[in-house]
Amino acid sequence: MTLELTDAGTAMAEMLEAENCALTALDLPRAGAMLARKQRALADLAAAAARANTQSHHAADRVARRLQSLAIENKRLLERALAAQGRVIEVVARAAVPAEAATGYGPARGQRPAAFALSAKA
Repeated sequence: MTLELTDAGTAMAEMLEAENCALTALDLPRAGAMLARKQRALADLAAAAARANTQSHHAADRVARRLQSLAIENKRLLERALAAQGRVIEVVARAAVPAEAATGYGPARGQRPAAFALSAKA
């Protein structure tokens, strides 16, 4: 395993750990801001892997297992964050719908009755 591949794998793992921390805290703006960094790290890792020799499988396997574990956790946390965001949107949408106030029966339903003092004078 080349030093370039080790460095790229480590950078990708550190980026995933940082994003996972943000997602664990449900800090979605911070997690979303990491997208460009995540894409760069992934591109660097793919490029380094394409150039690497395959002589040192042990080190490569260790980095691959770490990245796989972090990626699985990242997926779980992203799904959790999306579900939480969906619940928040649902709550806000329900709160935005005005509640109907039922104040009576029949055709006068929803109309306020006249004050007793005014109806007593009539």
